[in-house]
Amino acid sequence: MHHRTRQIFTAITLVSLGLGALVAPASAAERVRLNYRGFSRTVPVALLSALAETGEATGTLGGLLNQAGQNPSELRSLLTRPLPASPVVLDRALNSRPGEWVLDQLSGSIHTGRGAADRQALRSALVLSASDDNQVTLLEVLQNYPTEEVVLEGDRIQDAYNSLASFLRPLAIFL
Repeated sequence: MHHRTRQIFTAITLVSLGLGALVAPASAAERVRLNYRGFSRTVPVALLSALAETGEATGTLGGLLNQAGQNPSELRSLLTRPLPASPVVLDRALNSRPGEWVLDQLSGSIHTGRGAADRQALRSALVLSASDDNQVTLLEVLQNYPTEEVVLEGDRIQDAYNSLASFLRPLAIFL
């Protein structure tokens, strides 16, 4: 009997690990190409994470924000402001006509840079962002974006955040 329990436990563990591998992104964004007011720089996602944690923009991120006349605290606020979202409800909503419209609107601000599969990549990043804590932040979306590089149109970040917030607000009742 003890041997049978161990086999069941081992099987459950292996299945859980396998499902975890399916849910985890094959690759996540390592770099963000930030476009601000005619300036463009590629920065490591780690610099955006550091800005979110410390409030300080360093390296190429600091230089770009300085050139563009962008206040680091405003970017920090947009990166870290959470929006409540159930991953299951979010996935269903984003796979509807209104959800696809929202994804198309958002992909004008957050995209692959190649114009291919922007909707699918953004949907994946949003759902993965909500999966661990029932909320979405722009930083999480960038961290979970399923390509090595993601493009963020800095001049449109606030509009993208507002569109996403408007879409998610009525879905919050399902939390």
